[in-house]
Amino acid sequence: MGKKDNDWKDRLGVMYSTNPDYSYQTTDNEEPAMELLPPQQQKLRLRIEKNGRGGKTVTVISGFQGSQSDADSLARTLKTFCGCGGSAKDGEIIIQGDFREKLIAKLKALGYSQTK
Repeated sequence: MGKKDNDWKDRLGVMYSTNPDYSYQTTDNEEPAMELLPPQQQKLRLRIEKNGRGGKTVTVISGFQGSQSDADSLARTLKTFCGCGGSAKDGEIIIQGDFREKLIAKLKALGYSQTK
């Protein structure tokens, strides 16, 4: 069974419109493209947080400038290096546990020379 002409309506979540002049909006809401700065120009700051996290300690890396996919990639590398969990959201990379010294050494090895 082949695809119908208006199969794209199903993907938009539109059932039916009685207005003959109705035009379906097909623009994608992608995040604005943020340019990734080279690692040596990034000023990353590490801090330890415990408040609002159920008593668990996390290492928060802030100051990363790049797209969300770039932040996810760096977070994945750091999580693998530390052998723990974490995430990247709201412009911050969160690593579960107190790995401040270990992360500073790894980030400097990756070329992030302005890390503190």
